[in-house]
Amino acid sequence: MLEVTKLSKSYPTPGGSLDILSELSLTLDAGEAASIVGPSGSGKSTLLYVLGALEPPTSGALTLNGVDPFSLSSSELAAFRNGQVGFVFQDHLLLPQCTVLENVLIPTLVADAHEDSAARARELLERVGLGSRLTHRPAELSGGERQRVALARALIRRPPLLLCDEPTGNLDHAAGEVVAEMLFDLHVRQETMLVVVTHNTQLAARCPTRFELVGQRLERVEGA
Repeated sequence: MLEVTKLSKSYPTPGGSLDILSELSLTLDAGEAASIVGPSGSGKSTLLYVLGALEPPTSGALTLNGVDPFSLSSSELAAFRNGQVGFVFQDHLLLPQCTVLENVLIPTLVADAHEDSAARARELLERVGLGSRLTHRPAELSGGERQRVALARALIRRPPLLLCDEPTGNLDHAAGEVVAEMLFDLHVRQETMLVVVTHNTQLAARCPTRFELVGQRLERVEGA
């Protein structure tokens, strides 16, 4: 379960404090999918970074399955992010010098794997339709294929929370539809909590739980 209570985030500036998020609260259960929409600059990505423990909140509380990541030491926090949170960004962020398989395996390199990580990576790449591209490098793939590799990489450690920041934002409509279909298929198969930040209203509507970030506050969309 992801629990966020009265979470606020601000940044110091020469002109004073810049408030980005103000007393946001939300709860997601295991296997639940939620989308967050809002105008550019409203703080959607900032919220996602806080949920993923990449940025600490200024105030408020956040726990994932009972653990407050911001109470951990720096090494514990790094291990927490690696094992508990999967990230898919608008830019795939693949390492160009590594093969498809090697890119997916990167999160396992610093972890004590309790299974055959290579077999797990191959299984995920098969599910996203790239089982025959294991030795290719990112430059040899289309944009949609690179994003599918990023999705497989995000799920390699079986994280309970998957965070996606505009996962189809750099793709054309057809490629975006393929990535979206695979995203929701794998979310259901892996029983992860899913949070998608997007401007794509069709993608957002596929989530049973929907929020809009307006005026630093998170509002639940009616009927969602």
